[in-house]
Amino acid sequence: MPKVCRSVQRRGTDFWRVWLVLLGSAGWVQGAGVDFEREVAPILVRHCLECHSGADASGRLNLGTRDGAWQGGESGKALVPGDAGASLLFQRVHAGEMPPKRQGKPQPLPSAETAILKTWVEEGADWPADRRLDLFEFTTDRRGGRDWWSLQPVRRPEIPGVKRTEWVKTPVDAFVLEKLEAAGWEPGPEADRRTLIRRVAYDLTGLPPTFEQVEAFVGDRSPDAYERVVDRLLASPQFGERWARHWLDVVRYAETCGYERDQVKPQVWKYRDWVIRAFQEDKPYDRFVLEQLAGDEIAGADEASWVATGFLRLGTWNDEPNDPEEYKYERLEDLVHATSTAFLGMTVKCARCHDHKFDPITQMDYHRMAAGFWAGYIQPGQGVLGGPDPKKLTFDVLAWTDVSREPQPLRFLKKGDPQRPGDPVEPGHLSMIPALNRPLPPPPADARTSERRRHLAEWIVDPANPLTARVWVNRIWLHHVGQGLVRSPDNFGFTGDLPTHPELLDWLADELVRGGWRSKPLHKQIVMSATYRQASVHPKQGTYRNRDAGNRLLWRADRRRLDSDALRDSLLWVAGNLDLTRIGGPSFSPVIGADALEGLSMKDQAWKASPPEEQGRRAIYSFTKRSLLPPFATVFDFPDTTLPCGQRDVSVVAPQALALMNNAFVHEQSAGLTRRVAAAARDEVERIQLAWRLALGRSPTPTEMARAREHLARETARVLERQRKEPVGDLRPPDMHALASLCHVLLNTNEFIYVD
Repeated sequence: MPKVCRSVQRRGTDFWRVWLVLLGSAGWVQGAGVDFEREVAPILVRHCLECHSGADASGRLNLGTRDGAWQGGESGKALVPGDAGASLLFQRVHAGEMPPKRQGKPQPLPSAETAILKTWVEEGADWPADRRLDLFEFTTDRRGGRDWWSLQPVRRPEIPGVKRTEWVKTPVDAFVLEKLEAAGWEPGPEADRRTLIRRVAYDLTGLPPTFEQVEAFVGDRSPDAYERVVDRLLASPQFGERWARHWLDVVRYAETCGYERDQVKPQVWKYRDWVIRAFQEDKPYDRFVLEQLAGDEIAGADEASWVATGFLRLGTWNDEPNDPEEYKYERLEDLVHATSTAFLGMTVKCARCHDHKFDPITQMDYHRMAAGFWAGYIQPGQGVLGGPDPKKLTFDVLAWTDVSREPQPLRFLKKGDPQRPGDPVEPGHLSMIPALNRPLPPPPADARTSERRRHLAEWIVDPANPLTARVWVNRIWLHHVGQGLVRSPDNFGFTGDLPTHPELLDWLADELVRGGWRSKPLHKQIVMSATYRQASVHPKQGTYRNRDAGNRLLWRADRRRLDSDALRDSLLWVAGNLDLTRIGGPSFSPVIGADALEGLSMKDQAWKASPPEEQGRRAIYSFTKRSLLPPFATVFDFPDTTLPCGQRDVSVVAPQALALMNNAFVHEQSAGLTRRVAAAARDEVERIQLAWRLALGRSPTPTEMARAREHLARETARVLERQRKEPVGDLRPPDMHALASLCHVLLNTNEFIYVD
């Protein structure tokens, strides 16, 4: 198949449109007449409308309508029906001048398409009078249209029939196995039970299982043993803390404003606690969305739902912008971006200045969505931290509400420029989903707010909106499997990845909605599946990796490194220093080394660590200051807090090894592990066994036992020699020095920081 056909077919457009073009160029359809809808319209949409459509059409030539095309532009008649040679449109195309160059390179039309245009003009340039062409009406090889895959309705697929039915544990597996069998491949073997319980414990709680829990699971051969482990973890208070952290990344959570002063956002931690409770209680996802966008506007609004609107206050805030008027629109852009990225997986902010280059989002769409937030916005200097005056709030929280139920209109900004305001814009929804493109009703007479945000939220969670459920179940899949079914979790548009298993994505999305938007049943479906339970090493690893290095067919599990939060919590956990009793409340300020404060102008006042008794709380309760993130967290890829982050980077760099070897926090935790071991074990063998069990959740192998004993002997001798030369130094017993060294080594192993 010609390359152009493969490309267009992949993007979901009408294959036959291009095929007819090729047949025409070969002379096989001569005399049959050119069909405008099938043959001409796709050419004009694909190559011409980006510049020649709408009120600002280049050269005043509008090729979106028959009248515009026949009338022509500044250069003259674009179309002269019956005379291709006199038609400027054909002349420029035939000469290779149009379409214009891209990145300095000519982009001539394929000869087949040029021939179609010539024939069409010579046959009279037939164009239905009421037919208006639309740049986004269908997908091309350059941009997505309203027929793009993610904008199509979610349709529940049939669960596939497969040969190896005994492998299928949940419907998830049938969709995965279908593709493996089609490739002639086999799924990987199931991971051993020690690996499996560690994997699921980290995925659901962000913490490892204890040695006793591992041994109990290994010894429990009852059919429901694994399911009982999963149910226990899903009900654990640590589940909400772990999964709330993923969401806080998406909504660019931090507790300060950024910029030079980087002042604290008062009580923003209440939003964090609301998210934790929402995940722990399995709040339906549609309600989760509604409260964050319009918790002040819903029936029965209470303090908790007002706290949820803190989502709209999480962005950076400059209280002294160079141009307050322009900055107001920058903050509005941030609200649109955070909302559309988090809930829709689409980059709507790209359409502030012009129609989106790749997705069916117009500049008017951007302004219609932005108008939903306009009623709650106060200019810099008039409000606190970029939102409504706190005196107008019902509760003592950092929240969002409308300043007026009938705000001044938001004006359409030409080229996105605040200095070029146009006509007022009515708030509305994104036109890329035509079935939901409806006008917003005015607020009731007794309404306190404009209710625009509530209408936006209801549009987002409408079951007919195909993006919302797909985006959310993809985020869940990502954090269990390591990659999303769509591997660009924040971009379901044309430049994002296509789904590896589109039918599975839709089945999960439909399950979510059918299940009342509850997420925990989906977590269970995924982690109970044979797909999830696979080992990370496959018997045919070499062969399969050569053909699918990215594991897109899910033929094995992916080995994953602990993120910065799970790593910090695990270090505290093995040291016996993790405090799981304190859930919620104001954040603690972690210890930051003096070297990290050295370059600050007021380093003595820039940071004050919380008391030691606060330092053992989970990482999610750590105070997040935008201008001063803890170095240990950033070296392990803690995300940028100024932008939504659906998937953290995972780097493997030398500073990580150096941090684990030398960081004071890590040494404190290895010392804590040493104390635990020394207090509970009587002799060297018992100490080694206990160190392994506490750090790695298993007993050492005979080889490891022998090497550990060698290490202890060597370190003990070294310390004795050092103390002989420096008798006034550290007076701890040499065997304790050696044990501390061994414990520190264990916390630096790949087995400790990776999950298979």
